[in-house]
Amino acid sequence: MQDLNFRRKRKKSGSSRSGARRSSRTGRARKRTPRRGLHFEDVKAPLHFAQEKIRRNRGGVRGFAVWAVEILLVCMTAVFLVAAFGQRVSTAGDSMSPALRNGDVLLINRLIYQIKSPARGDIIAFRQNESGHYLVKRIVGLPGETVQIVDGKVLIDGEEMTEDIYVSDVEYAGEAEQPVELGEDEYFVMGDAHAASDDSRLPSFGNIRRSDIYGQAWFIVSPGEDFGFI
Repeated sequence: MQDLNFRRKRKKSGSSRSGARRSSRTGRARKRTPRRGLHFEDVKAPLHFAQEKIRRNRGGVRGFAVWAVEILLVCMTAVFLVAAFGQRVSTAGDSMSPALRNGDVLLINRLIYQIKSPARGDIIAFRQNESGHYLVKRIVGLPGETVQIVDGKVLIDGEEMTEDIYVSDVEYAGEAEQPVELGEDEYFVMGDAHAASDDSRLPSFGNIRRSDIYGQAWFIVSPGEDFGFI
């Protein structure tokens, strides 16, 4: 009986050992089996918020720079247009009637005579000294020509001129009673209302030099029926 018990015990111990071995094997196997699951710590998802913010900042700086350049160009263009076409001169008296009236405010084109020379028939603003008021007259004689007034008619190089001068039946010839030879940079000017005009016919007035010409009158800005192009 004791012998049987011993064998049973041995079997039990053997079985326990085998169970322990199995459990240890299964434990090792369990250890060896990879763990399945969500490994958030291994996946490094990039955050795009910082990059988007940098891009937006760059876009904002670039947009501001473009806006500043556009504003600068607009201001420069406005200054150029005002300086070239928007200088204002007011007329005094009715010497240019009916084309212009006393007190009309004119816009002067200062750029045009940088492109071309003053032409016969142009209404110009000029002054013969820096402290004087700008005067407005019409060009009758050009550089190198000879001007003379005979029997109320304006002669250019001995031929009657009727186009672009807007004067006829001139009563007072003044200095032009004798031929007036114009220099290379001189112009003979007259007012359309010649009877009420002080112009190149007077000895105290004389011819106008190119450097005296401020620009060409091209627009009347005074409110009223005369508003518009000359």
